[in-house]
Amino acid sequence: MPLPHDYPERVYAGVLGKIIGVYLGRPFEGWTYERITRELGEIRYYVNDRLGLPLVLTDDDLSGTFTFLRALEDYGKDVTSEQIGRTWLNYVVEGRTTLWWGGLGNSTEHTAYLRLKSGIPAPASGSAGTNGRVVAEQIGAQIFVDGWGMVCPGDPEGAAELARRAASVSHDGEAVFAAQVIAAMEAHAFVEPDLQRLLDHAVSLIPRDSVIYRLIADVREWHEGESEWRVTREKIAARYGYDRYPGNCHVVPNHALVILALLYGEGDFGRSLTIANTSGWDTDCNSGNVGCILGIRGGLAGIDAEWREPVRDRLYVVSADGGRAITDAAQEAYRIVSLGWMLSGEEPARPKGGARFHFELPGSVQGFLPEDGSSAENVEGHSQDGDRALALRSDTGTARAATATFIPPDALAMPGYALIASPTLYSGQVLRARVGADPRANGDTLCRPFLRAYGGDPLDTLYGPEVALSPGRGEILEWRVPDTGGQPIAQIGVEARSEGGAVRAYLDWLTWDGAPETRLGRPLSGGAAWFRAWVDGADRFEEGADYPYRLVQHQGRGLIIQGTREWRDYTVSATVSVQAARAAGIAARVQGLRRYYALLLCPGVVRLVKALDGEVVLAESELAWEPDAPRELSLQVRGSRIAAWVGGRRLFEVEDADRPLEAGAIAYACEEVTAYFGAANIGSAS
Repeated sequence: MPLPHDYPERVYAGVLGKIIGVYLGRPFEGWTYERITRELGEIRYYVNDRLGLPLVLTDDDLSGTFTFLRALEDYGKDVTSEQIGRTWLNYVVEGRTTLWWGGLGNSTEHTAYLRLKSGIPAPASGSAGTNGRVVAEQIGAQIFVDGWGMVCPGDPEGAAELARRAASVSHDGEAVFAAQVIAAMEAHAFVEPDLQRLLDHAVSLIPRDSVIYRLIADVREWHEGESEWRVTREKIAARYGYDRYPGNCHVVPNHALVILALLYGEGDFGRSLTIANTSGWDTDCNSGNVGCILGIRGGLAGIDAEWREPVRDRLYVVSADGGRAITDAAQEAYRIVSLGWMLSGEEPARPKGGARFHFELPGSVQGFLPEDGSSAENVEGHSQDGDRALALRSDTGTARAATATFIPPDALAMPGYALIASPTLYSGQVLRARVGADPRANGDTLCRPFLRAYGGDPLDTLYGPEVALSPGRGEILEWRVPDTGGQPIAQIGVEARSEGGAVRAYLDWLTWDGAPETRLGRPLSGGAAWFRAWVDGADRFEEGADYPYRLVQHQGRGLIIQGTREWRDYTVSATVSVQAARAAGIAARVQGLRRYYALLLCPGVVRLVKALDGEVVLAESELAWEPDAPRELSLQVRGSRIAAWVGGRRLFEVEDADRPLEAGAIAYACEEVTAYFGAANIGSAS
């Protein structure tokens, strides 16, 4: 069927609903109903501050949801369970990102990951036959399913099928059925607002003899005869409680609470979240599913500003793709929308030419936080190529707002899951932004971009070129990002000033492109943030004495990765010092732990390899090297051509015509070795 005319906005509302639900429920995840009502009361708003926790934080519910969906980006619309399993191995850093690492037979996702790693493909990796029914029927498949519903607007059957393939990587039985119900409801909610009809159609897609089918029927029957949700919650606890469904977090009790919240909330976003969270058990997971369903169903109008304003679209998605960790609800919504368009055979839209920050979704601020008494809000108009812009306002003569491009200082010590990320912006890239002055301004408005980089206490501020805008005039700012001495760039922002008092300016869009021109090593100004900018996919990663980086890999191949998926044509070089090893070297166009080009020193040879669903040798040459003797390695990627140098001598130039990797980050690689690496120098591919 044709995609809904408001598809992007409805997906954005679904993403916001998921985020808000998770942030609301996370601080008391796992608490019982009795403890919540005793210590917190009815959950009507965010309570993180009462428990000493940040609002915006890392969470497996969010990281898994937005990471596993990338299987569609990497493999296309006919993606299989086995390919989604490969996506796990590519994007999940063992023990560090995306999942709850609770151990074999204890954490369902950890168990499935270990099966995949050992060579058991999906769906056997998640089957009850492999892992036992208790492990296979925990809640994770339902947690991660929302994206599969949102890429199939109006197609609940298609959503249920994609959900089955994705869920089967790690789960089986009732967990898969529960995930299918959620995905089907989300897909159907784009075109059907009636919750009873959504449930009718969703349950028609799962076996009638399943527990999930019977559970939904019971909760619906109890709801018809009882107006008080707490009474029905007690019936759920008695018939479907944790005491009847063992494991750390079984799907059955929690799925019942999702249905409870939807029915008794009667479509009201806030009321439904209150019921889901006050009811206890896996609060952030249940609340996230409820929020996503109702976000899609009611659109942005159904989510009050009081829920959105504290969040301001901010989101962390932690995976091996560190350049996508610092993101926001609008970016993730448009990635989902692009996949939905792809599945429907339509060309994806690119608001304002594909600008990273475009503010085209109503109310979206994409993580921009106002500073020093300013305000920054989404408004209609004031855009050259779209419908909306970010209004910067202040009565003090200066308005300023910035958004994160790397781990914020207050998130360096994130509680729970560490925030593993690479910067999204680097020295040498070209930043562009369109700014405008209010037509009613009293005199010129002066606008300039700025960035903040680590190295100061805690950040140093650098300003770009300034333009003077007469009232009502707009102009594009352009700034080649200056050298920060190897320190990560933490924020990007825009400042507007007026000598006439009050400031009213507009940021239409902001973006950057190109590969960086930078050196990634130990900065002279010191600090620790430069080291945190690498995604650590090795057994041990630490500073060396003579070299900035020391890697130890006991088994298999380890990578440390930095950069973003947007880098296309560039040259990377670094010095490598290694003793006996199976392989050590550098990599380019890295798209995770198992997708990249690498130049590797091996015993007696040097190899240029491509990792993509396995590994192929693109070129090889004999090369004698002495243990501990430093070698300068260089890789150049330009279009489908890859060139490589060792010690300044060009050894290879090949063309990859078979599914070439078109873009990606850089990495150091080592295999069963201790290796030392110098600073990485990244520059032009010309």
